Amino acid sequence: MYSTKTIAVDFDGTIVENRYPEIGKPILFAIETLLHLQKDGHLLILWTYRSGKELREAVKFCNQKGIDFYAVNKSYPEEIYDESLSRKIQADIFIDDRNIGGLRGWGEIYHELSSSPEKAKFTNKKKKEISGKRILNFIKSKL
Repeated sequence: MYSTKTIAVDFDGTIVENRYPEIGKPILFAIETLLHLQKDGHLLILWTYRSGKELREAVKFCNQKGIDFYAVNKSYPEEIYDESLSRKIQADIFIDDRNIGGLRGWGEIYHELSSSPEKAKFTNKKKKEISGKRILNFIKSKL
């Protein structure tokens, strides 16, 4: 098996449609993808703006769908927030609707995260070949 990752996931606009402070409808394939990532052994962290009652509602919503977070708004379950600590959490990957370019489709996210290292190497090699061909075609068109 390939190495597991710690994945920080936003809630509003990422797992569900952004209807803060209410909970929006689940975004297509978000729940299914998170369940698969969880089953694959990845550690999921809910990393959201929500706090208090709204945060408890979001966690409860996810728990009812079968998603159990390793930690919520912290790097690990035992972490106790202290004003002297940075609010930046430790994660290998962040999934958020505010990424540059927006939220990619959940199917694409799962495909990328579930790829074996061998498959990823093959995919990257193919992308490089395609990019190289595009550059050569561009140069040829300018001649």
